[in-house]
Amino acid sequence: MIDIKTHPCFNKDAKGKYARVHLPVAPQCNIHCNYCKRDYDCVNESRPGVTSEVLTPEQALAYTIRLRERMPNLSVVGIAGPGDPFANPIQTMKTLHLIRNEFTDMVLCLSSNGLNVLPYVDELKELEVSHVTITINGTNTETLSKLYKWVRFEKRGYFGEQAASILLKNQLEAIRALKRAGITVKANTIVVPGINDNAVVDLAAEMKKLGVDIMNTIPLYPVEGTPFEDFEEPSPEMMKELRKGIKEHLPPMTHCSRCRADAVGLLGKDDPEAKQILSEVSKLSVNVDTTRPYVAVTSHEGLLVNQHLGEAAQVYIFRETPNGYRMVEQRPTPKPGAGNDRWEKLAESLNDCRAMLVGGIGPSPSSVIGRAGIKIVEMTGLIDEGLDAVYKGKELRTLKKSDVFACGSDCSGKGTGCG
Repeated sequence: MIDIKTHPCFNKDAKGKYARVHLPVAPQCNIHCNYCKRDYDCVNESRPGVTSEVLTPEQALAYTIRLRERMPNLSVVGIAGPGDPFANPIQTMKTLHLIRNEFTDMVLCLSSNGLNVLPYVDELKELEVSHVTITINGTNTETLSKLYKWVRFEKRGYFGEQAASILLKNQLEAIRALKRAGITVKANTIVVPGINDNAVVDLAAEMKKLGVDIMNTIPLYPVEGTPFEDFEEPSPEMMKELRKGIKEHLPPMTHCSRCRADAVGLLGKDDPEAKQILSEVSKLSVNVDTTRPYVAVTSHEGLLVNQHLGEAAQVYIFRETPNGYRMVEQRPTPKPGAGNDRWEKLAESLNDCRAMLVGGIGPSPSSVIGRAGIKIVEMTGLIDEGLDAVYKGKELRTLKKSDVFACGSDCSGKGTGCG
C-alpha cells in the first residue's frame, strides 16, 4: 500500500525519516531558463539540473533495487531531470512503469516545467503517480519572457512573449488535468528580484483557484555562465515576507533543499555511498535487443520514411542481411478508435522489432511502443538511412519537413487514428 505521507518534500514531518531518490533519466529539456545550467559530472554543486550520471530506464531500475536494499526507508522515487521528464517522455514513462512493476508500495513523483505534461496525465494516474511539481514563475507573459530564452513545443522553437504564452497555457492546462486526476500538485516558483518577485503572492492566489496543494518559493541561485549570473540572490527577509503572503492562499513549503537531479537519501542529507552505486550502475551494459531482428517502418511506398503512424494502415518490416536490407513483409496496424489499446496491440505485434522508423508520432503511441523496448526513430527521408542508424549506429541526417504527412506535426496523437 502506498503511503503518501512518507514523501519528505510534501510532508515536513517525513523529512528526517524517509529517503528519496531522483533518477536522472531525462537529459534533454524543452525550454531554456535564463537561470538554469545543466551540468554533468559535477559533484560539488547541489542544485536542480546537476547530475553525475545519466541512466537508462533499465539502469534506473537496477539502481533503485540496490538502493532499497541499502536503505529500507527509501519511500519515494522521483524524476526531475537533469532536463525535463516530458522532454524525454519515453525514458520517463518506461522508468515509471519499471519501478511501479517492481515496487508496488513506492511513492512516485515528477518535477516538470509543465510544457508537455498534459498528454501523459491519464497514464500517470494509472501508474499511481501521486505527486507532481510544476515550476511556474508567473502569469504575465511579458514578465515570463524575461525568464526564458526559448521554448520548444511540438518540434518548433518560440521566443519572447509567444514562447511565454505557449508555456503558460500548457502549464495551466496541465495543473487542471492533474488535479482532475486526483494528483497532488506543488507549484515551484523561482524568485528573481526585479523580475517576478512582486507577482509571487498574486501567483499563489491563482494557483489556489486551480486547486494546487502547496507552493514552494525558491530563491534565485545565480549560476555562472547563465544570463542571470550577476543577479543578486533574494535575501532571507524577502523570502520570509513572500512566504508570509503566500500563506494567505496556500501552504508554503519551508524546507526545500534545491535538490540535484540525482539526489538520494534524506532530504538535505544525501547519501555519499549511494553516489558510488550510481556510478557503478551507469556502467551496466543495456543495449538494443539484438534478439529482435526486424525494424518497422511507416511509409507510403516502401522507399521513404514519410508517413505518420496515425495514418498507417500497415507497416513495412525490414531486416539486415549479408546482401543489404530486405523488406520481408507488410503488417497491418490495428484499426483506429481504440485509444491506447490500439498502440498496445501494435507494440505486441511488433515484439520482434528492435526499432520503428516513423515520419511522425503522437505522445501516446510513442510512450506505449517505446515502453515495449522498441526504439522510436522519428525522421523523414530514405529508409536505408534510418536502417543504417539502427543497425550500424550511423549518424542520421534526416530531412526536416513538417508536411510530409497529411495531419502535419500538430497531430494530437491521442490514439484514435489520424487527427
